[in-house]
Amino acid sequence: MNALTVLTTTDDETRARDLATGAVEARLAACAQIAGVTSVYRWQGNTETAQEWQVLFKTTPENYEALESWLLEAHTYDTPEIIATPVVRGSRAYIDWITRETTTQ
Repeated sequence: MNALTVLTTTDDETRARDLATGAVEARLAACAQIAGVTSVYRWQGNTETAQEWQVLFKTTPENYEALESWLLEAHTYDTPEIIATPVVRGSRAYIDWITRETTTQ
């Protein structure tokens, strides 16, 4: 399969929408899904709990570096979560769509 899902989180729904829209418009991702989550994590020696917005991008391995660079530039967190997971199985038509939508002409 020639696809990745890339996950990030942010603290504001508007920021999540901006990250999703920006990546799709730049053709770094074919799609981005946004969901509200509660995160529990350690930060600077403390256990924190926060409401966050998860953004899950659908992209290709060839676009990962550009998407990561773009997210690091656009993100407001000091250390944003950026995690890529390979798609090991999926509908051929959907994977082909991801490839078409992230390929610049």
